[in-house]
Amino acid sequence: MSIDTTETKVAPKRGMSILFSLTLLGLLLFLWLLLGFATNSFWSPNNISNLLRQGSMTAILAVGQTFVIITAGIDLSVGAVVGFASVILAWLLAAGLPVWLAIILTLLMGVAIGSFHAFGIVRMGLPAFIITLATLTSLRGIGLLITNGSTISISNEAFTNFARADFLGVPSLFWMVIVVAVPAYVFLHLSRWGRYLFAVGSNSEAARLSGVNVNRTIYMAYILSSTCAAFVGILLASRIGIGNATQAEGWELQAIASSVIGGTSLFGAVGSVQGPLLGAFILATINNGANLMNVNSFWQRIITGALIILIVYFDQLRRRGSR
Repeated sequence: MSIDTTETKVAPKRGMSILFSLTLLGLLLFLWLLLGFATNSFWSPNNISNLLRQGSMTAILAVGQTFVIITAGIDLSVGAVVGFASVILAWLLAAGLPVWLAIILTLLMGVAIGSFHAFGIVRMGLPAFIITLATLTSLRGIGLLITNGSTISISNEAFTNFARADFLGVPSLFWMVIVVAVPAYVFLHLSRWGRYLFAVGSNSEAARLSGVNVNRTIYMAYILSSTCAAFVGILLASRIGIGNATQAEGWELQAIASSVIGGTSLFGAVGSVQGPLLGAFILATINNGANLMNVNSFWQRIITGALIILIVYFDQLRRRGSR
C-alpha cells in the first residue's frame, strides 16, 4: 500500500479544539489582569520582559516535547540536553570556532541525541522512559567531565548580548519562540508528517498497516525534541554567558507540565503547537506572580504538580467518555 493513501485512511485526532485554545488564552489574560491588580510591579516593562524571557525557553522545550508525547512517548532528557548543549557551545567557542559553526555543531549534537533515543526505542526495544532517563544522568556526567565540575565562560559579547536584547520592544528570546512555533505548526497540523505522528500515537499497528513508516516517525519525533532542547541550550548560554552542565535541572518537568496543561494527552494522539506555548506562559505567569507576591517557591512546585494531576485526571475522564 502506498504511504500517500494514509491521508484518507488514517484519521488522527487533530489536537485540542479552537475553543480550548481560546480558553487557555483567556486564562492567561485573566492571570495577567489579576496579578496587575494584586501587585504594583507586574505590568512594569522590566517584569513583562522578564516574564517573556522566562516563558520562552520553556515554551520551545514544550513544543519539542509535544511531538514525542503525541506518539505516546516521553523525553525526560531535555533538561540535561539543554545544560549539555550550553557546555558544548561554550567549549566550541573557547576553542576558537566561529559562532555560526558552533551553533550548527551544537544543533547536530541534538540531532544525534534524538537519534540515539529513537534507536534505543526502535531497535533495542527499550521503554522511552528508561532510555531518556539514562541519557539525562549520562549527559550531566559527561558535561561535568568536560568542564571538570566547573563552568566555561563565553567571551563573545555579540553572542551573549543577543538573549538580553530586544527587537521592536520585544525580547529576542520571545522572537525565537515564533521562529520555532510557525514551522512547528505547519509541520504538525498542515503536513502528512504531522498526521503520521498522530496516527502512531493513536495506534501504531494500525498506522503501520496503513502504510506509515512507524520507526521513521518515532525517529523524527525524538530528533525534533532533542534539537529543540539543544536550541534552548544555545539560547540559555547566550543569556547567562557560560556553559554549565547543571543548568536547566528540572526543566524537563516544566516542559511536560506545559505540554499537558496545553491539552496534550500523555496517552498519545492528542496535542497541538499553540497549547504547549500557552501552557508554558501560564506556568511562567504563576511563577512570576508568586515571586512578586513573595510566595514560598516550594508552593510553585505544588501548584504545578496539582495542575498536572487535575488535567491528566480530566483527560482520562474524556477518554472514557469518548469510548
